[in-house]
Order: sequence, then structure tokens, then C-alpha cells
Amino acid sequence: MLTPLLTVLPVFGLIFAGWLARRLKALGPQATSELNRFVVWLALPALLFEIVAKAQPAQLWHPGFLAALALGTLGTFVFTILARLRHGLADAAIDGLNSSYANNGYMGFPIIAVVLGSEARSLTLLSVLMTVCVVFAIGIVLIEAATQKAATPGKLAIKVARRVLANPLVAAPLAASIFPITGLAVPDPLDSFLTMLGAAASPCALVALGLFLAAERSPAPAPRGWIAGLIVVKLIAQPVAVWFLAARVFQIDPMAIHAAVILSALRPALARSCWPNSMAARPM
Repeated sequence: MLTPLLTVLPVFGLIFAGWLARRLKALGPQATSELNRFVVWLALPALLFEIVAKAQPAQLWHPGFLAALALGTLGTFVFTILARLRHGLADAAIDGLNSSYANNGYMGFPIIAVVLGSEARSLTLLSVLMTVCVVFAIGIVLIEAATQKAATPGKLAIKVARRVLANPLVAAPLAASIFPITGLAVPDPLDSFLTMLGAAASPCALVALGLFLAAERSPAPAPRGWIAGLIVVKLIAQPVAVWFLAARVFQIDPMAIHAAVILSALRPALARSCWPNSMAARPM
């Protein structure tokens, strides 16, 4: 019974280390934003670049996994928007992200690595790209459409595409795709650089999460019933839906099923950090 908890204990230990360092004032208030910048702009893109650059095309081709994860995630996203629509499209879209957008970038890689091994890194990569390029992009479209009604559909599409492509978590694997497409090998100096920098992604991301959780902030009134509902949808309904799609509908292999359920069961991401102009504020 304790084995799964002991397996992931180091992951949460790193989060606690960040929290404790901030509470003891060993790290100052700027540490959260600066460490988050390092993860999002350098370490995590290096990890994603390395995964794609060294992958065989077959390792990145998991249509059943992607379909189960995308449909389960979009299902909870749409359900929440419809339930919240009377409060306005922008607020409904934000709540839709809160109930569907998993923290795959920061927590997905270390948890999947300790539970399923490094061979499942490509599945985590695909989940990151799916959430950023599909779920978050749709959320941004809805928010922009609600708050900037004068924007034409064409201008809105260009704006969202620029934001997605400017995201280093998208740009890095796209740039790395030249290696598996052409069959070129990664040069040894670049390989060493990516290995060293990418190895810092998971521990620094987890410490950044702990720093953020320890930050002092003023409490704000919130509808607790609605928040509880969002938590139930994200942490229970979404993993159940993804499991059903992965295991019963698409019948993918067991490791991919486990990865899909774990990734969909992660806590919601603080999604503002996915865009370059706000990365310093909140971990993903």
C-alpha cells in the first residue's frame, strides 16, 4: 500500500523543500519568478528539445493516447464552460481551464519518470503539446473573443497562433523535429548541453512550485462550492473519463493508459505562465 506513495515521495519532497526555503526566508520573494523563468525559458525547453531530437518517429506517434487525453480534457473543459456560461464567456473559459488544464510541464515529467520510467517521457511531451496547443489555445480564443469583440476572426487567429508559437514549450520541440525528420544525429556538444540543462528542469520546477505555494498573499472571497466542484471535475471526473477512453474505447497499451490517467489526474496548472509575457509570475 505504501509503495506508490514512497515512489512519488521525492517529487513532493522537492515541492516541500521550495516551500520550506521560502518560509524560512532562505530564498527571497523574487526567487519564485526567477526560478520559474529559468525553468520555462531554459531548462524545460531543453528537455523537450532533447526528447524530440533523440526520438524515433514511432516514439512520437501515439494517436490513441492523444485522442483519449484530448477528448477527456476537452470534455471537462466544455462541460465547465457550459455550466459557467451565465457568468460570461471569459470567466467561463478561465474556469474551463481550471477544471481541465493539467500541470503536465512541471509535475508530469518527474512523476511519470519515477512511476513509469524514462521511456514514457515522449508521452508526457505529447500531453504538454496537446494541452498548450489545443486546450489553452481554445481558452485564449474564447477569452479574447469575449474581451475584444472588435477583433476580426482572422486577426484573432493570428494573435493566438503567435502566442502559441512564441511559447518556448512549443517552439523548442518544433525546432528539434528537424532531427527525426532528416535522420540527423544530435552533435555531441549539443547533446551534452541539452542533457545538463534538461536535467535541471524537473527539480527546479518542483522547487518553484513550493516557492509559489509559500508566497504570502491576501485571501480573496471565493465561492467555495464552485471551487470544490472544479476540483472534483479536474481530479476525479477527468481521470475517470480519460481512463474509460484509453482503456475501453481506444484500447491502448497498459503503459500508455497509466500515463494518460496520471497526467490527467495532476493538479490544475496556473496557466498564465504558459505565455511569455507572464511566465515570471506563476508556475505551470
